[in-house]
Amino acid sequence: MLQITATELARKFKQMMNLVEFQGEELIIIRNNHHIAKIIPGPAMMTAIEAMSDLYRTLPDDAGAAWVSDSREETLDNLTSLRDPWVS
Repeated sequence: MLQITATELARKFKQMMNLVEFQGEELIIIRNNHHIAKIIPGPAMMTAIEAMSDLYRTLPDDAGAAWVSDSREETLDNLTSLRDPWVS
């Protein structure tokens, strides 16, 4: 946790925000020898793949096998029966 004066923060704002965002550093802002604020990193961002990576744990054991078999059945039939949205 870094302590920084408000003046120094103003001078090094971009550098300090990079510390918070990329290194997870917390900043305590000091003005007139008093702690006036604390800047903490926001919640971590995840990609869709990361967010859904453990989704399989919530599914029943046979769900994966059923999904594979269902996805392979009638795939061509489903593709040929799709409606063209641009036809008027």
